[in-house]
Amino acid sequence: MTATDPLASFRWLNVSENQGGGHVGVFQAGEWCVAIEPFGWWVTDHEVVTRLSRGCEVLAVTQHDYAAEHSFEYAVDGTVVMGYRLRHPYERHGSDPDRLNGFMRELGMGLDRPQDDAAWEAAWDDNRSTAVPRGFTLASKVTGVPLTPDLLDRPMLVGPIVLPGRQPHAA
Repeated sequence: MTATDPLASFRWLNVSENQGGGHVGVFQAGEWCVAIEPFGWWVTDHEVVTRLSRGCEVLAVTQHDYAAEHSFEYAVDGTVVMGYRLRHPYERHGSDPDRLNGFMRELGMGLDRPQDDAAWEAAWDDNRSTAVPRGFTLASKVTGVPLTPDLLDRPMLVGPIVLPGRQPHAA
Protein backbone atom coordinates (compact mmCIF):
# COMPACT_ATOMS: atom_id res chain seq x y z
CA MET A 1 0.00 0.00 0.00
CA THR A 2 1.38 3.41 -0.93
CA ALA A 3 0.60 6.89 0.38
CA THR A 4 -1.29 7.59 -2.85
CA ASP A 5 -3.55 4.57 -2.37
CA PRO A 6 -7.10 6.03 -2.15
CA LEU A 7 -8.21 3.00 -0.13
CA ALA A 8 -5.46 3.26 2.51
CA SER A 9 -7.47 5.04 5.18
CA PHE A 10 -10.37 2.59 4.81
CA ARG A 11 -8.59 -0.76 5.08
CA TRP A 12 -9.18 -0.75 8.88
CA LEU A 13 -12.90 -1.26 8.07
CA ASN A 14 -12.16 -4.58 6.38
CA VAL A 15 -12.61 -6.62 9.57
CA SER A 16 -15.03 -9.38 10.56
CA GLU A 17 -18.34 -8.80 12.29
CA ASN A 18 -20.89 -10.94 14.13
CA GLN A 19 -24.68 -11.40 14.23
CA GLY A 20 -26.14 -7.93 14.80
CA GLY A 21 -25.87 -5.66 17.78
CA GLY A 22 -29.37 -4.18 17.99
CA HIS A 23 -28.15 -0.62 18.56
CA VAL A 24 -26.76 2.33 16.63
CA GLY A 25 -24.46 5.22 17.54
CA VAL A 26 -24.85 8.56 15.75
CA PHE A 27 -22.79 11.75 15.61
CA GLN A 28 -22.62 14.81 13.36
CA ALA A 29 -19.80 15.17 10.82
CA GLY A 30 -20.11 18.36 8.80
CA GLU A 31 -23.49 18.47 7.08
CA TRP A 32 -24.00 14.72 7.53
CA CYS A 33 -24.74 12.50 10.50
CA VAL A 34 -22.73 9.30 10.74
CA ALA A 35 -24.48 6.25 12.14
CA ILE A 36 -22.42 3.27 13.27
CA GLU A 37 -24.35 0.03 13.67
CA PRO A 38 -21.83 -2.34 15.30
CA PHE A 39 -22.27 -5.92 14.21
CA GLY A 40 -25.44 -4.95 12.32
CA TRP A 41 -26.81 -4.53 8.84
CA TRP A 42 -30.34 -3.15 9.12
CA VAL A 43 -29.68 0.24 7.54
CA THR A 44 -29.10 -1.28 4.09
CA ASP A 45 -32.42 -3.16 4.26
CA HIS A 46 -34.59 -1.70 1.46
CA GLU A 47 -37.54 -0.84 3.74
CA VAL A 48 -35.32 0.73 6.40
CA VAL A 49 -33.11 2.82 4.08
CA THR A 50 -36.09 4.22 2.17
CA ARG A 51 -37.87 5.19 5.41
CA LEU A 52 -34.71 6.75 6.87
CA SER A 53 -34.16 8.83 3.74
CA ARG A 54 -37.55 10.54 3.66
CA GLY A 55 -36.82 14.27 3.44
CA CYS A 56 -33.04 13.74 3.35
CA GLU A 57 -30.19 11.65 1.94
CA VAL A 58 -28.91 8.39 3.42
CA LEU A 59 -25.79 6.59 2.34
CA ALA A 60 -25.20 3.21 3.95
CA VAL A 61 -22.38 0.71 3.62
CA THR A 62 -22.65 -2.69 5.24
CA GLN A 63 -19.99 -5.29 5.74
CA HIS A 64 -21.72 -8.59 6.42
CA ASP A 65 -19.44 -11.61 6.67
CA TYR A 66 -21.96 -13.81 8.45
CA ALA A 67 -24.66 -14.85 5.97
CA ALA A 68 -25.17 -12.12 3.40
CA GLU A 69 -23.21 -9.85 1.08
CA HIS A 70 -21.52 -6.54 1.75
CA SER A 71 -23.68 -3.77 0.29
CA PHE A 72 -23.96 -0.06 -0.50
CA GLU A 73 -27.22 1.89 -0.65
CA TYR A 74 -27.65 5.58 -1.50
CA ALA A 75 -31.22 6.83 -1.03
CA VAL A 76 -32.76 10.28 -1.39
CA ASP A 77 -36.22 11.24 -0.13
CA GLY A 78 -37.53 7.70 0.17
CA THR A 79 -36.04 6.35 -3.07
CA VAL A 80 -32.95 4.20 -3.53
CA VAL A 81 -30.96 6.14 -6.11
CA MET A 82 -28.08 3.68 -6.40
CA GLY A 83 -27.09 0.50 -4.69
CA TYR A 84 -24.88 -2.51 -5.32
CA ARG A 85 -23.35 -5.53 -3.64
CA LEU A 86 -19.77 -4.44 -2.89
CA ARG A 87 -18.16 -7.39 -4.66
CA HIS A 88 -20.33 -6.80 -7.75
CA PRO A 89 -20.05 -3.11 -8.75
CA TYR A 90 -21.22 -4.03 -12.25
CA GLU A 91 -24.66 -4.99 -10.82
CA ARG A 92 -26.01 -1.59 -9.76
CA HIS A 93 -29.69 -0.88 -9.09
CA GLY A 94 -31.94 2.04 -8.18
CA SER A 95 -33.59 5.01 -9.87
CA ASP A 96 -30.22 6.30 -11.19
CA PRO A 97 -27.81 3.34 -11.01
CA ASP A 98 -25.05 5.14 -12.93
CA ARG A 99 -25.06 8.32 -10.81
CA LEU A 100 -21.82 7.50 -8.97
CA ASN A 101 -19.97 5.87 -11.88
CA GLY A 102 -17.36 8.65 -12.08
CA PHE A 103 -16.34 8.14 -8.45
CA MET A 104 -16.45 4.36 -8.87
CA ARG A 105 -14.12 4.49 -11.87
CA GLU A 106 -11.71 6.73 -9.90
CA LEU A 107 -11.55 3.94 -7.32
CA GLY A 108 -10.76 1.31 -9.94
CA MET A 109 -14.10 -0.47 -9.80
CA GLY A 110 -14.99 -2.55 -12.85
CA LEU A 111 -18.41 -1.30 -13.93
CA ASP A 112 -18.91 -3.65 -16.87
CA ARG A 113 -20.20 -7.17 -16.29
CA PRO A 114 -17.45 -9.74 -16.93
CA GLN A 115 -18.04 -11.58 -20.21
CA ASP A 116 -16.08 -14.82 -19.81
CA ASP A 117 -14.63 -17.11 -17.15
CA ALA A 118 -11.24 -15.39 -17.12
CA ALA A 119 -12.88 -11.97 -16.68
CA TRP A 120 -15.10 -13.30 -13.86
CA GLU A 121 -12.07 -14.73 -12.08
CA ALA A 122 -10.12 -11.48 -12.50
CA ALA A 123 -13.08 -9.45 -11.17
CA TRP A 124 -13.41 -11.79 -8.17
CA ASP A 125 -9.69 -11.59 -7.42
CA ASP A 126 -9.78 -7.79 -7.64
CA ASN A 127 -12.96 -7.32 -5.57
CA ARG A 128 -12.37 -9.96 -2.89
CA SER A 129 -9.97 -7.87 -0.79
CA THR A 130 -10.84 -4.35 -1.97
CA ALA A 131 -14.66 -4.36 -2.02
CA VAL A 132 -15.22 -3.12 1.55
CA PRO A 133 -12.52 -0.41 1.53
CA ARG A 134 -13.76 0.77 -1.88
CA GLY A 135 -17.35 0.93 -0.62
CA PHE A 136 -16.37 3.09 2.33
CA THR A 137 -14.09 5.21 0.13
CA LEU A 138 -17.02 5.77 -2.22
CA ALA A 139 -19.19 6.80 0.74
CA SER A 140 -16.52 9.29 1.79
CA LYS A 141 -16.31 10.75 -1.72
CA VAL A 142 -20.10 11.19 -1.95
CA THR A 143 -20.57 12.69 1.52
CA GLY A 144 -17.29 14.51 1.98
CA VAL A 145 -16.97 12.85 5.40
CA PRO A 146 -13.48 11.36 5.85
CA LEU A 147 -14.04 7.97 7.47
CA THR A 148 -10.98 7.36 9.63
CA PRO A 149 -10.34 5.13 12.67
CA ASP A 150 -10.41 8.12 15.05
CA LEU A 151 -14.01 8.73 13.96
CA LEU A 152 -15.04 5.99 16.39
CA ASP A 153 -13.46 7.89 19.30
CA ARG A 154 -16.11 10.63 19.09
CA PRO A 155 -18.99 10.83 21.57
CA MET A 156 -22.11 9.27 20.06
CA LEU A 157 -25.81 9.33 20.77
CA VAL A 158 -26.64 5.62 21.11
CA GLY A 159 -30.05 3.99 20.94
CA PRO A 160 -31.77 0.71 20.12
CA ILE A 161 -32.76 -0.24 16.60
CA VAL A 162 -36.52 -0.64 16.54
CA LEU A 163 -37.94 -2.01 13.33
CA PRO A 164 -41.55 -1.29 12.34
CA GLY A 165 -43.92 -3.48 14.32
CA ARG A 166 -41.26 -4.61 16.82
CA GLN A 167 -40.39 -3.59 20.36
CA PRO A 168 -36.84 -2.70 21.49
CA HIS A 169 -34.94 -5.30 23.51
CA ALA A 170 -35.01 -4.74 27.27
CA ALA A 171 -31.70 -3.65 28.77
